[in-house]
Amino acid sequence: MNRFQQLTALSAAAVAATMIAVPAAHSAARPSCPTPSKAEAKRSYDSKTDEPPRGATAIKGVRVNHIPKGFTYGQVGVNKHDGITEYGYLWSDNRSDVDRKRRSLWVRVVCWPKASKLAQLKNAPFQLGTFSGDTKTVKIGSRMVLTQVGDGALGPGRYAGWVERKGVVVTVMASEPLVPELGKIIKGIRL
Repeated sequence: MNRFQQLTALSAAAVAATMIAVPAAHSAARPSCPTPSKAEAKRSYDSKTDEPPRGATAIKGVRVNHIPKGFTYGQVGVNKHDGITEYGYLWSDNRSDVDRKRRSLWVRVVCWPKASKLAQLKNAPFQLGTFSGDTKTVKIGSRMVLTQVGDGALGPGRYAGWVERKGVVVTVMASEPLVPELGKIIKGIRL
């Protein structure tokens, strides 16, 4: 083997090792923020529902490990505006929006590059589900969470949110019948 062949073989081996090492390091990296596919955005725009509702992985990149029983349908929600992406899923039953026994759970991930502190949620540029009421900060599991009583468009219940990591906000709205399970729901959410 001449010197050129040796260098070529050595270069090829180095390139191969680099190509193998880069994907391995990259695969261990956490994605910055769960984002919806084009198909999910279209389902949201078309207001399509899932009967029965999806399960724990209804939101791509998010796992909701505790979903209470009793839901009859679900719906994905995608909203992009002002440089942020809101991506969530609503589980609900067939009761009227004004029925206090209505069971609904809304989990949303917001990709908001400026988010880094819990206090920012009070002025977050969300189009639905803002923290505009009397808020309290509580610890649920290992998370510090901002909560308030749900009202208005969200209906009666409890609304909560936290900054999972820089640029990633998670919010949860549980209707009144589900409020006793809110701690389990929040503890069970994994990104």
